[in-house]
Amino acid sequence: MAIVTLTTVPRYDSDRISERKGRAVVVGAGMAGLLAARVLADGFEDVTVLDRDSLADEATPRRGVPQGRHPHALLEAGRATLEDLFPGYGEDLVSAGGVVVDFASDVNFYDEGDFLAHGPFRMETYSASRPLFEQIVRQHVAGLDGVRIRPDCQVADYRFDGARRSVDGVAVQENGERTEIPADLVVDATGRTSRTPTWLSDHGYAPPPVDEVHIDLSYSTTYVERPASDRRTYLVPPSSPRTRGGMAAPVEGDRWVVNLQGVHGTDPPTGFEEFTEYAASLPTPTLKRLLDDRPNRSETVEHYPFPSNRRHRYESLDRFPDGLVVVGDAVASFNPVYAQGISVAALEALVLHRTLATGRRGNLALRFFDRAEDVVDVAWMLAVGSDFGFPQTTGPKPRGTDLAARYLSRLTRRAHTDGELADAFVRVLSMERPPTSLFRPGVLWRVFGPPN
Repeated sequence: MAIVTLTTVPRYDSDRISERKGRAVVVGAGMAGLLAARVLADGFEDVTVLDRDSLADEATPRRGVPQGRHPHALLEAGRATLEDLFPGYGEDLVSAGGVVVDFASDVNFYDEGDFLAHGPFRMETYSASRPLFEQIVRQHVAGLDGVRIRPDCQVADYRFDGARRSVDGVAVQENGERTEIPADLVVDATGRTSRTPTWLSDHGYAPPPVDEVHIDLSYSTTYVERPASDRRTYLVPPSSPRTRGGMAAPVEGDRWVVNLQGVHGTDPPTGFEEFTEYAASLPTPTLKRLLDDRPNRSETVEHYPFPSNRRHRYESLDRFPDGLVVVGDAVASFNPVYAQGISVAALEALVLHRTLATGRRGNLALRFFDRAEDVVDVAWMLAVGSDFGFPQTTGPKPRGTDLAARYLSRLTRRAHTDGELADAFVRVLSMERPPTSLFRPGVLWRVFGPPN
């Protein structure tokens, strides 16, 4: 198995694709769809992005992203790739209110009974709300030559050729009328609600097998006032046997987004008083102090359930129509506590770009799925490996999960006082380095050798 992380995949290079021809349609204007549209613009003369939402000019939550009011993080794999795909992205995000955060010193990560030591090397990233992350990407994509974003457009089905061997467009409902849009390539970026498995079955194709790991997560979110210069971030994920967790991160508008989590039947509250009481039950008082000390900036406490990690095994299919590719959460969606979604979508966009760069468009989907599997494998291993720390978690357990968990538990406890270990661990969690980097001799010595 190849391992695809930021340091193991070639960075974006627009010169890899030398010719632009044909039309591509992307279904879904979320992060995965916009990132796909960016790389497709290098190989297609015309790229149309369709979305059922209205896509307001402001950075506001929208119906098609039900978790949009909740925290999103930009891990290093996502940050670096966004900067490559959209030069100036970081500056634009900060100009719009996004916050520069140093993971090594601003982030306080509680695990295995204490906070990790601060790392020795600066690790800058950006902290913002999901609507702002998406808005800045959408602005960059809309400015690309040959790209058009069409809101308020519902895709009703794929259009197949006469032999049903290829998808050659989509049928859409727009302004009360059903029309068709021809395409040489259609990309499904519609997330967990993707209808591709159903439409494949309707047109005589086998749907992909599905792996599902049930964590029964739910979380609640509110916002509080933040001093403009205060960039503190707190991460306190659930850790067996403790089924409660929480986090706080600085976002635009001089606010902290404060999120409380519960797994396996533990459900965070939606009332403000109960929200603070729940925060008081966490093993560190930091989140409760924020809630007690800072004025509220929300009228409600938002709630969101996430029952399971889900992975569609498109790479296992022997037969798949030409002219169709599936990306992002429509392929695999992970426990959002680990904040992998944007980074996985970014790395998949790089894989799609490399697959297109071969110059062959026949059998594109299966070639892409084979390569994208290596991206998903890393995120899946990290997410479900952690979720299986709870004995209540059910589903297919990756081989070696229990052994890896024991090793990571020891590494984390050592990282409470060892900034070098904390740095190595965080770079894996951020999908910058592969998990195998935690088994290098220097890391092993710090884990099993005499304490520093």
